[in-house]
Amino acid sequence: MSINRYLKELYANRFDPSQQRAKNVLWKVLVRDYLQQYIKIDSAVLDIGGGYCEFLNHVQAASKHLIDLNPDAKLFANADIEIFNINILKVDHDDLIATRYDVIFISNFFEHLASKEELFKVLEFCFDHLVLGGSLLIIQPNFKYSMKEYYDFIDHQLPITHLSLVEALRAVNFEIDVLIPQFLPFSTKGRPSAPWMLRLYLRLPILWRFLGGQMFIRATKR
Repeated sequence: MSINRYLKELYANRFDPSQQRAKNVLWKVLVRDYLQQYIKIDSAVLDIGGGYCEFLNHVQAASKHLIDLNPDAKLFANADIEIFNINILKVDHDDLIATRYDVIFISNFFEHLASKEELFKVLEFCFDHLVLGGSLLIIQPNFKYSMKEYYDFIDHQLPITHLSLVEALRAVNFEIDVLIPQFLPFSTKGRPSAPWMLRLYLRLPILWRFLGGQMFIRATKR
């Protein structure tokens, strides 16, 4: 089975249509109530690995771009999103991706990498493709606070904590502006499960310490 076929089957089976719709509604809240504050509306934004476009479809930006191996990504993307079905780990794509971005967003991606070497390749790609002063926004399962559930998904490979990821980011010369070790729950199938609950949750950071299994990091190229 090819990697593209594998990805298509894997993610099609992970969430049924009703779960996918519910997840999309939660992403709309997350973007508008929290993530948008880090993104100016005149920004060029790149999402790496966001094949369902739950982030890009809702964020306000001047231009929006997606890198994802899943060939079905185009089925979920709004018309204003440019899609690159490429593997950034394999070859140099500077000729194809000439743009330098103001913001790069990565959510639930690093745990799928096979090694620390691959992680550094992705971080170096992000650093090289950001403008000076540009930001990398990361939402990522934190192994320190989600170790019991971390490997419940067959495609999770690389365990990462907020401490190890900060080390890696600094090694690539990023500066850390925001570090929240416990932010969102580990899975969208867990709590909070309704839009109003997520809005309340985002306004009450004290709850993050009890329910947060994913980290949030904002790192800047300076």
